[in-house]
Amino acid sequence: MAVHTIKMPDIGEGIVEVEVVAWRIQVGDNITEDQILADVMTDKATVEIPSPVHGRVLALGGEAGEVMRVGSDLVRIEVSGEGTGEAAGSSPAPAAAPAKQAAAASPAAPMRQAAVAEPSAAAAHSPQDFSSKDKPIASPSVRRRAWELGLDLTQVRPSGSGGRIMHADLEGCAPQPRVLAGPIAVQAKRLAADEVIKITGLRRKIAQKMQESKRRIPHFSYVEEVDVTELEALREQINARWAATRGKLTLLPLLVRAITRAVAEFPQVNARLDDEAGVLTRYSAVHLGVAAQTDAGLMVPVLRDAQNLNLWTAAAEIKRLAEVARSGRATRDELSGSTLTLTSLGALGGIVTTPVINHPEVAIVGVNKIVERPMMRGGLVVGRLMMNLSSSFDHRVVDGMIAAQFIQAIRAQLESPAMLFID
Repeated sequence: MAVHTIKMPDIGEGIVEVEVVAWRIQVGDNITEDQILADVMTDKATVEIPSPVHGRVLALGGEAGEVMRVGSDLVRIEVSGEGTGEAAGSSPAPAAAPAKQAAAASPAAPMRQAAVAEPSAAAAHSPQDFSSKDKPIASPSVRRRAWELGLDLTQVRPSGSGGRIMHADLEGCAPQPRVLAGPIAVQAKRLAADEVIKITGLRRKIAQKMQESKRRIPHFSYVEEVDVTELEALREQINARWAATRGKLTLLPLLVRAITRAVAEFPQVNARLDDEAGVLTRYSAVHLGVAAQTDAGLMVPVLRDAQNLNLWTAAAEIKRLAEVARSGRATRDELSGSTLTLTSLGALGGIVTTPVINHPEVAIVGVNKIVERPMMRGGLVVGRLMMNLSSSFDHRVVDGMIAAQFIQAIRAQLESPAMLFID
């Protein structure tokens, strides 16, 4: 028997590291040629890695959520034959999978090996036998967690490389009840075990992008209230007339129209800043990112050439993009290239938010919920439908005056909705 090593393939576009999102196999599995071994993520998409050989899985190159360098050992497989081979020159070509955003930020972990009872080609890769007499090898966080659970680490079987105890090894171990010291000895009341969740995949990418945005960009926030009473009345009339034949309009297509018309007056906000190169690019077309909440996290599919779309075309495209994002079917092109972002929490929009700019863009428009408030009109207190716009700008390239004027231009169109249709 021989050991065949599959290397992490070069996915292209200069990518040197990828994240293992999920393993499709386990140590000991018998696999066939072209069977999918793992899903891995770049910052653009998810790809599937197939096997080029038949055999039995001896070892995996890391845990789900770990980052691996291109060319590092991905999987070791026991195959029929003699000698040891590497799938370096014959690395399986990655198969495209539904696109998702993600990121990579830490070094790859050592190859985990499979313990084999009988002598075989895999024996050289087996971890040292577990022994309670050995001094436990564990990180400070694992030791602290074991103390909180009342576990004796010498009684925990390690699964990490070199006999290292991992967080996962602590789960399911029987705790030793601990007695609190003090004037009165009280047995500690056990609570439900804390849940330890590893930040991986899209959630880690979102966290990194938000951190990068806040670290790089000096945010300037501007909040303005908008009277949308007339706009909502117009929307009701439009839906009463055309909803059955053209589809029902939400507020978003009307906001898209107001934003794109305001951008024509203030092109400073429709831009992307490469702060490392010191280059600001202002775009003539508005590729509007429309934030969409999904089970995997926040995604921002892009409404291309939003300035050219009518209300119903914009509404249909917003709906389609939200659906493909939530189902994980959005392509890389649908999730990249935005020049300005619109974000809304809908009915949960609150009074004020401070949205984080979608780096490397320079502005984001946030929409809060619509509420009826008492307002003064003509010396009388009347109920009006009010909505706040909470927006953020990159103060390095968008001055406060420009930011305020841009939002006021949006407000003027929303409060006098006939302006939305006058060229």
